[in-house]
Amino acid sequence: MNPIKLSIATTDYDHFRDFRTGAVRAEGIDHSWSTLSHHEVFARFTAHREWDVAELSLAKFTAQVTRENSDIIGLPVICSRLFRFSSFYVNKNAGIKTVEDLKGKRIGSPEWAHSAAVYMRGWMHNECGVRLPEVHWYQAGANAPGRGEKVELTLPPGVEITRVEDKSLSELLASGEIDCAIIARPPTCFLDGHPDVERLFPNYLEMEEEYYARTKVWPIMHIIAMQKRIVDENPWVARNLYNAFNESKRRSLERMFDPAVSRYPLPWVPTYARKMQETFGEDPFPFGIDENRPTWEQMLLYTYQQGIAHKHVEPDDVFQKGIMTKVVV
Repeated sequence: MNPIKLSIATTDYDHFRDFRTGAVRAEGIDHSWSTLSHHEVFARFTAHREWDVAELSLAKFTAQVTRENSDIIGLPVICSRLFRFSSFYVNKNAGIKTVEDLKGKRIGSPEWAHSAAVYMRGWMHNECGVRLPEVHWYQAGANAPGRGEKVELTLPPGVEITRVEDKSLSELLASGEIDCAIIARPPTCFLDGHPDVERLFPNYLEMEEEYYARTKVWPIMHIIAMQKRIVDENPWVARNLYNAFNESKRRSLERMFDPAVSRYPLPWVPTYARKMQETFGEDPFPFGIDENRPTWEQMLLYTYQQGIAHKHVEPDDVFQKGIMTKVVV
């Protein structure tokens, strides 16, 4: 049987490196891999499906996979995951000291279907009593104007978004035109030391450790999506891809845990990696459905509540049936 040729596009992750370079192979598959910024991959895959397999924001994935007769399906392979309590930046003049103080305030994010903001809006709405309609929402590019929404939305009743095209969130926050920004990367006004801009939660690390211990949710930002026609025609492809991604990730972690070789230009990386095993278990970056079920379930709920997903579905509905079948040797 001739190998199936697949095109793949992701950011340059170390845990994908061995698969991308050919040190790890997906049985029966020849791939051509484009290494691009994730914003470019998201935009091109969402608009034109330019690749067979691609990295995709989890929020944007839920918008597309829950459409009627969706043409994509997910692999339970995680590109990036990060806790996001560090993502709240506020203007000091707004008098915001606690999450409850965000009620009635003007809050911006780069897109409504921005995974970091989805998690934190969901936390505010479901756990903190700051309901979605009780906030004035804004959308603008993070550090440059002009960024737009990439997927269709059906906003919940009472929720409105003011879209700003000629200014960035950084500019709006520094000037006090918005009170808070929920943003994946620090805005330039914060990095430049603007005197009026600060993190709402400077103790974010302790908050995130407590949150994980209580909920077992480790927010997933980006996953691997693939065009559904591929697995319709060749059902074995999804599991073979999953196996290759998983082996590539295993090798990446092995490099990180190796105390004899300085593979990363920072001190104490192996020591820190072992500490993460104490928190997250033997595999501190697990792929799979059951291994991440609380996180999948939370994001599928939050995106539905926020008018991004078209219906409320379960994790098993967005991945190929049987992909996690156990192999007993």
